[in-house]
Amino acid sequence: MRIHGRIGDWPVDLTLELDTGELASLAAAMRGAAEVAPEAAPPFVEAPPAPRADAAQRLWELACALLAGAGAMDGPQLLGELSALAGDVQAGKRLLVRLRHSPQVRVEAGAQAPCYRWIGAAPGP
Repeated sequence: MRIHGRIGDWPVDLTLELDTGELASLAAAMRGAAEVAPEAAPPFVEAPPAPRADAAQRLWELACALLAGAGAMDGPQLLGELSALAGDVQAGKRLLVRLRHSPQVRVEAGAQAPCYRWIGAAPGP
C-alpha cells in the first residue's frame, strides 16, 4: 500500500508492506474494533452554547468600571486598557465605540487625542 500526498507543506510518500499473515491480523483487528466501538463509545451529547451574551455584558460592566474608576482617560490609553481587558484590539475598539455613544460618557477634544470622561453614576453589580 502506498500513501502519497502532503500534510500541510510537508510532502508525504509512505509505503506499507504487509505479508498475508499481517494483513489477516489487521483485518481481524479491524472487524473486532468495529464490533466493539459502537458499544464502547459514549453517546454524543451536544454541549450547551456558550453564554456569549452574559460574557459581553460582564465585559461591558468592566469597561464602565474601568473608566469610572479612572474618571477620565485619553483615547489611546483607554483603547490599550480595553484591549487588554477584552483580550484583543478589535474587541477593545468595539468597547471604545460603545463607550463613545454611552450617555454616561462625555468625549472631549484633547490636544493630541479625545478624552473620555465618566459622567454617569458609578457602575455597580
